[in-house]
Amino acid sequence: MDIDTLLHKYLNGEATVEEISQLKAHPEFASYLKIAEATRKFEAPNFMDAENLTAIQNSIKKQPKVRSINSLQRFMRIAALFAVVIATYVFVSNRDTKIVTQIAEHETFELPDHSEVTLNAMSKITFNKKDWKKERALTLEGEAFFKVEKGEKFQVNTPQGSVAVLGTQFNVYVRGHQFYVQCYEGLVSVNFNGNDIKVPAGSYAQIENNQLLALTKAEGTAPSWVDFESSFSEASLEAVLNELERQYPITVKNKTIAENKFTGSFTHKNLEVALRSICEPLQLEFKIDDDEVMLYAKNSN
Repeated sequence: MDIDTLLHKYLNGEATVEEISQLKAHPEFASYLKIAEATRKFEAPNFMDAENLTAIQNSIKKQPKVRSINSLQRFMRIAALFAVVIATYVFVSNRDTKIVTQIAEHETFELPDHSEVTLNAMSKITFNKKDWKKERALTLEGEAFFKVEKGEKFQVNTPQGSVAVLGTQFNVYVRGHQFYVQCYEGLVSVNFNGNDIKVPAGSYAQIENNQLLALTKAEGTAPSWVDFESSFSEASLEAVLNELERQYPITVKNKTIAENKFTGSFTHKNLEVALRSICEPLQLEFKIDDDEVMLYAKNSN
């Protein structure tokens, strides 16, 4: 059996006692084997399959040929191969976990500490599972509802600011220049633009363009969207329609110019019902054409 095959089997823990002895019989590999034994604690995953090994070997073979290869050159070749093993292990083990939702999609999942997260449509969570015990921190884009297990500080980082808690239930919305936080249980600390505010249970913080617009009372035990209904209070029509496009695979063509404000809700389960819920209070009409929706004022052509 050639030495490269023996090396491949050794790296994957597949070599027999006899094969390991055969490998150790090569003096130029003695130093390499000492390195390998000392780094067993890395427990690298079995990514060094035949295909990957062949690719590495082919890369090595493409180097200019010389008449002879001395022991040092041979050792450097093996050391380079082993470096690939370690570097790939570090890359894989430190890779962030990303969970992404698409249009009309919600997803509920557990974090490593058994805290629960529900992602709204068109949202993304990123965290490092390996470092979670040292730091309970993640990054959010979009909207998510958190049920946090009690423990060390739990932090949600966003492009507009951060939210820190010890153990509580809260909702975070961050899209564009809008940053909204509602606390349902316990107390959360919201940091933005160098400011820090406390949001107790039953309260809602509305931050836009790095400015606190309101810190008001809010009802409910969870955001309505987790039950497939989006709710609004004095929201711009644009914001409402943007959310509608996240919950349904449609594009809204709005012919109205007026700055309408909407207070109410719409369902995520029936597009026509949702459109009626939005349009009727605002005296608007709608027309559905495949994946396009046209809105216009009543009695408008």
